[in-house]
Amino acid sequence: MITTLLDINWSSVGLQAGQLILSLSILVVMHELGHFIPAKIFKCRVEKFYLFFDPWFSIFKKKIGETVYGIGWLPLGGYVKIAGMVDESMDKEQMKLPPQDWEFRSKPAWQRLIIMIGGVTVNVLLAFVIYAMILFTWGETKLPTQNLTNGIWAVDSLTMQIGLQTGDKIIAVNGQPVQYFEDLNAQLLLGETITVERNGERKDIAIPVNFIEQIVEKGKRSALVLPRIPVIVGEVSDSLYAKKAGLKVNDVIKGIDGKQVTYFDEIKPLLAGRNGDTIALTVERNGKDVALQTILSKDASIGFFPIMPGMDDLRKMNTYQFEKREYGFFESFPAGVSKAIEKLVFYVQQFKKILNPATGAYKGIGGFKSMGSIFPKYEWNWEAFWNITAFFSIVLAFMNLLPIPALDGGHVVFTLYEMITRRKPSEKFLEYAQIVGMVLLLGLILYANGNDWFGWGGRMK
Repeated sequence: MITTLLDINWSSVGLQAGQLILSLSILVVMHELGHFIPAKIFKCRVEKFYLFFDPWFSIFKKKIGETVYGIGWLPLGGYVKIAGMVDESMDKEQMKLPPQDWEFRSKPAWQRLIIMIGGVTVNVLLAFVIYAMILFTWGETKLPTQNLTNGIWAVDSLTMQIGLQTGDKIIAVNGQPVQYFEDLNAQLLLGETITVERNGERKDIAIPVNFIEQIVEKGKRSALVLPRIPVIVGEVSDSLYAKKAGLKVNDVIKGIDGKQVTYFDEIKPLLAGRNGDTIALTVERNGKDVALQTILSKDASIGFFPIMPGMDDLRKMNTYQFEKREYGFFESFPAGVSKAIEKLVFYVQQFKKILNPATGAYKGIGGFKSMGSIFPKYEWNWEAFWNITAFFSIVLAFMNLLPIPALDGGHVVFTLYEMITRRKPSEKFLEYAQIVGMVLLLGLILYANGNDWFGWGGRMK
């Protein structure tokens, strides 16, 4: 599908882009501080500290002491340039000179190791603190799956294709109970089998190995399953009979031709094949039942757009019984650590899927557009912003620990090799390794962002 400029809600794009830039700026600055602080402690000269990259020119720069602090124009990350270190600056001239006491390469291996893991360490600690403060400030509200007494709403054709049905009570994924609905969609993506209760009987449903690939190729981005929702009128079409019949915004449809209606998914089966028929509606309005009569359209629809309540709305409407937990200041920190670990485990499971070609999950790797789309579209929600930022911090820490030259993990591997063997890799080897790592990273960035915009890797949008 071709997307034109007219199809894009630029206010939403700007809001999401602003949240993404602020989130990444916080994470990049904190990550680089993780390198900067131990480098200064061990008396290394730090020549540059930059948010974003600055090829050819900078938006802002100022030299304080021996360090130039600046903001680049290319928002792909940031860096600290530590004297005597083979990094993305590829400063070969400096490396040709004899080592100086204030250079990175002159320091003991254990000090260099601490400097290299400093960024990852700060990102992990930052995630702990953010999650802790989220729990302290807002607490935690979740919907237990056992409270979905009438089962889930299978909103996507892919879930129905694998055998899930609206009304199924999901008991377990991969044999493990899913305690809260908020975890369910993620577990379905990563799972292999689903155990459901249907009409009083238990049934195991196999999830295809390439389920993620099917989702990616379909361009599916919303939830696979949702809680079943009441039928709330959001907008009534002027061109159909429902408005003339007296249907109003915020009416809750409770019955059709004397048959009780509890959930939105029950309407379509009741109207199927009744094109043009006259039907009797029972709606709840201001706490009272109101009887209406209307005529169905040619496609057997009543003629209204429903309100799709979110989780907060369902809680306020008492549609389901939610669990709410408040955290004290000190209590929030161990809870924040547990939440960060839980998110890390989830991300590692995703990463394993990506590494397995049979899943096709690699086709869903996204770049900055995908990252921005995670943020709220229509309002700046601080709780959501900090939750996403904390998760990105976990992702940044994990990805930087991968043993790829040009990433912190690659430098850590070379330093550990030196500490174990007592043999330091040559500077020429480190330069070549850095080039290979940078090529790999550039290729990954191009692939991920190409997936976002052009459907590389098999996805058509």
